[in-house]
Amino acid sequence: MAQKCKHLNEIKFKTTDTHVCEECVKMGDRWVHLRLCMVCGNVGCCDSSKNKHATKHFHQSTHPVMRSIEPGEEWIWCYVDKMVAGEVAA
Repeated sequence: MAQKCKHLNEIKFKTTDTHVCEECVKMGDRWVHLRLCMVCGNVGCCDSSKNKHATKHFHQSTHPVMRSIEPGEEWIWCYVDKMVAGEVAA
């Protein structure tokens, strides 16, 4: 039987108007892709980016679910279950 994420009930944010990694901006650095914390709305850079601010946010906050906010991408990642936990419903 396939494992299911038990953290999707913590989702409060599905979209954002922020389209920069503010931590990278403060550092004068760049990012590759952006991720949205679906619990608090924080936007951070992905693990392909040098600074990995989205994952650092998870380790500091323990907010389990994030999503890609790249155009055309709807997937949700759960850090706790280490799995793609679904897609953002419209």
